[in-house]
Amino acid sequence: MAKPEGEPRKELLDASDETIEDAVRYADPMVLRGLLYQLTGDEEVAATKVRTVPAGVLTMRVPAGDEDVALLRHKAACFLKSYRDAGAGGIEPGPAGRLPVSLMLAAGQRIPEEDMGLWLEDLALDPWARALDWQAPPPPDRLEDFHVTVIGAGMGGLNAAVQLKRAGIAYTVVEKNAGVGGTWWENRYPGCRVDSPSRAYTHLYGVDFGYPYPFSPAEKNAEYFDWVADEFDVRADVVFNTEVRAMDWDEDSGTWAIHVTGPQGGHTLRSNAVISAVGFLNRPHVPGIEGADEFAGESWHTARWPDGADLAGKRVAVVGTGCTGYQLIPELALDAGHVTVFQRTPQWLFPTPGYRSPFPEQVTWLDRNLPYHTNFNRFRATYATDALATTTEIDPDYDDPYALSASNKAARDSALAFLEHKLGDPELVKRMTPPHPVLAARPVMVDPEYSVLDAIRGDDVTLVTDGIGRINRTGIEAADGTQHDVDVIVYATGFRARDYLFPMRITGRGGLTLEELWSEDGAKAYKGCMMPGFPNLWTIYGPNTSGMLNIPTYHELITVHALECIERLILDGRKAVTVKEEPYRRFNEEVDRRNLNKTWSDPRARNYYWTEPGRTATQCPFSGAEVWRFLRHPDFTDLEVS
Repeated sequence: MAKPEGEPRKELLDASDETIEDAVRYADPMVLRGLLYQLTGDEEVAATKVRTVPAGVLTMRVPAGDEDVALLRHKAACFLKSYRDAGAGGIEPGPAGRLPVSLMLAAGQRIPEEDMGLWLEDLALDPWARALDWQAPPPPDRLEDFHVTVIGAGMGGLNAAVQLKRAGIAYTVVEKNAGVGGTWWENRYPGCRVDSPSRAYTHLYGVDFGYPYPFSPAEKNAEYFDWVADEFDVRADVVFNTEVRAMDWDEDSGTWAIHVTGPQGGHTLRSNAVISAVGFLNRPHVPGIEGADEFAGESWHTARWPDGADLAGKRVAVVGTGCTGYQLIPELALDAGHVTVFQRTPQWLFPTPGYRSPFPEQVTWLDRNLPYHTNFNRFRATYATDALATTTEIDPDYDDPYALSASNKAARDSALAFLEHKLGDPELVKRMTPPHPVLAARPVMVDPEYSVLDAIRGDDVTLVTDGIGRINRTGIEAADGTQHDVDVIVYATGFRARDYLFPMRITGRGGLTLEELWSEDGAKAYKGCMMPGFPNLWTIYGPNTSGMLNIPTYHELITVHALECIERLILDGRKAVTVKEEPYRRFNEEVDRRNLNKTWSDPRARNYYWTEPGRTATQCPFSGAEVWRFLRHPDFTDLEVS
């Protein structure tokens, strides 16, 4: 965002022409295309051409030719020099009416008018675009008497706290860990980093947070959540080292009894409403492998990495090769004496330049000195996920034994070419080629310069693909009978992703438990966040909210949806709001119908995307704009307010 008036950018004032010209060479030309047009209305900028190129599992729009790139960089340098010479003070973002065209220029394609609201919010010019805007002043007595408990202090829980505080609604956050950050507090294994662009991995009000990496490692993500907790003064409202064990709805009082366990033992809280932000990748899954308790060495799950663990020179087994395993293995290979990788199913890998490297200093210089550079970069990063809506669709007329559509085939060919380039050995390529189509399981981004593919070619790494027979005192016996003696076993085996809200026992109206509601075919929710018979309860990162939409955006939308429901209760003097049975059923029928035509319905993949009753409890089949439209404001005709 722009510096306030009266606070000129001193760094820019001191910059030479050469510094400016050097910096703009590192700018994303498509970001410049939208940003410069917004600031200047320059039609030469708007007239630059674009083309479509492959970008891992997706495609992206880039300037059509070198002359277009050169013009955009020249215009950016001229703007910055002129801005510097004018004093580099506060600057407005240009006319609001120009923004739709500017966003389409940055995207490189037309954005439907009905979708534009989502992307204007995601640009984050208004950091509070998804905050509660009271329709009328709340009666002080009702506001004072209303209290919300938020479960979890990760990305979703912290945002709920920030928004509740801003709305003046009393709240308490209950967090089972000793610090904020959720998954980024828990996951500290070597190589742990976010696999979506860091510029998109912030709330709207975090658009200017100075992430130093395009894909930040765990410790930098943790710094962001600490910043949120302290910048918005919500840390004091978090009760740490305390876990919610059970919740019971009291119809007479219209409150939840929340049973927690903490350092002082068990006690019960009471709140008018609950926002669960526990996530779904937070309860480690450790497979029950025969003989595991016989192992004489150390073992742990990646989400429980011991502080100070030193594996230098040791023989380490890694069980599991999802995203976590593929991040971990190349880092272990740099220090361990030997790494033995037990791989059940390989995953599709996509080269992502700069994945392990920090931003060039010129990019962070632009963040500080080119007005709204962070905003348009954020938009560009979040908009990239929009292509998933079409890329994940199955084309029923496409006939290929390995792919589900033309774009799916193109992504597979690209990934296969990368394997062949990196590995060379046809037999090793075969062992690292997944049996399922691209996007039937979570794809994995890797650095093209150094990744798991480089590690498994080394003499100090052994790849085992025959399965595990059993664990014994000295190591792991493979299914073919080969013994692999190791000092440490690391389980990179993921989480209980389908067990939403586990292990909490939640009892709603009439004694109905969530376990009973979901007993037939797994976890479901209305719009991902409400369940019938469970009043005043919302779930952030609930059932069928994974994919299609930027994670922070999804969290913000569910939070404002919940707050507008709470607003109705406070303004109207009501006790409870819940979704009706019919809208709940209707919504989930549509979820299931749409998911059947998604790549993750392919039966060749074995992962948390698809549950046993023949549906997915995790994946969202809707486009980001569809989600925005149905979550942005509650549809009270679907809800019962009493």
